[in-house]
Amino acid sequence: MTSKTQAVKKPPVLLRWGLPRDHRAMEHVLVFVLVGMATILVTRMFLIATGYPQLGGDGLHIAHVLWGGALLIVAVLAQLMFIGPVVRPAVAFIGGVGFGLFIDEVGKFLTEDNNYFYAPAFAIMYASGVSLVVLADFVASRRRRSDGEDLASAVDIAVSGVVGGLSVRQRTAALDLIARGEGASGSAEARELINAIHDDEAELPDPLRALSARLGNRLRHLVSTRDAWRIALVSSGVVLTASTLVALTDITQAIDNGVAYFVVAAGLSLIAAWALWAGGVLVRRRDGGGARRRSIDLLRAAIAVNLLLTQVALFRFDPWQATILVIAGLVTLAVLWAEQHVSDQKDSVSSAPA
Repeated sequence: MTSKTQAVKKPPVLLRWGLPRDHRAMEHVLVFVLVGMATILVTRMFLIATGYPQLGGDGLHIAHVLWGGALLIVAVLAQLMFIGPVVRPAVAFIGGVGFGLFIDEVGKFLTEDNNYFYAPAFAIMYASGVSLVVLADFVASRRRRSDGEDLASAVDIAVSGVVGGLSVRQRTAALDLIARGEGASGSAEARELINAIHDDEAELPDPLRALSARLGNRLRHLVSTRDAWRIALVSSGVVLTASTLVALTDITQAIDNGVAYFVVAAGLSLIAAWALWAGGVLVRRRDGGGARRRSIDLLRAAIAVNLLLTQVALFRFDPWQATILVIAGLVTLAVLWAEQHVSDQKDSVSSAPA
């Protein structure tokens, strides 16, 4: 005897709580963290150039951690007061500046003498940023986005359109999300809502998105006209080689400071990164449609290990060199992303029916 009713699979707990993931979540988190890290660098360079001035007087010192806290409050209030996706890029930027100003003074709150120049401070700041990205990526990518989440993102765009209209870009993005979420109940009604909203090209400026789109287009053009895989191979090899040399030069300093385990951690992560890099080279030499994709994945994994593990240790000893290596690693990741994007487009075109 068969049961008349089959057990219905319950949706993930976050969806049952009414917490669908934003389709731009990682973009916002990356802006938050990168703006925060850039704020730290700008703040430190400004203080060095100006001789570490102090704002205040009569025994008072208004530390920039207070300005950071104030900007974080502004970001939270903006998110609480306005609905829809329009405010989130501004929240990510303002919050990122506040985060950078706030965590830049972490050394003062970890030492008895309020030491702003506490040696491990740079490593702590970098590790904090990395941890935020890893945590966000875990939440955003630990499972495939459901049809309901794509539909929720489309309706989220419609929220701003109901009162202010939709630009061509916003309408296209919403309709694409609805197409991906066709399996969810209410998709037809959501499409009708999007189509019913009037046109309006006025948008809140989002310069970081415009900049990232322009850079993305430039990178895709670069990799489509040159041997991008070779460029990524060489640049990733340079990053790993430079990281290895910096780690070797830090051995004596680490032993003298009694923290040799940092160099050991850097060494182990470098071995793993070099193994992934070598695997990417070997895979690329094979024939087959998937070899190029797997090779790109391995090279990207090598750089990810370097950024997430090696650089945390190197920041402990030489933060400025580590900063240069991080920037080089991020540029290499961008080239690999563009190469994968162009490669996927070529594969989809070649596999399309004639």
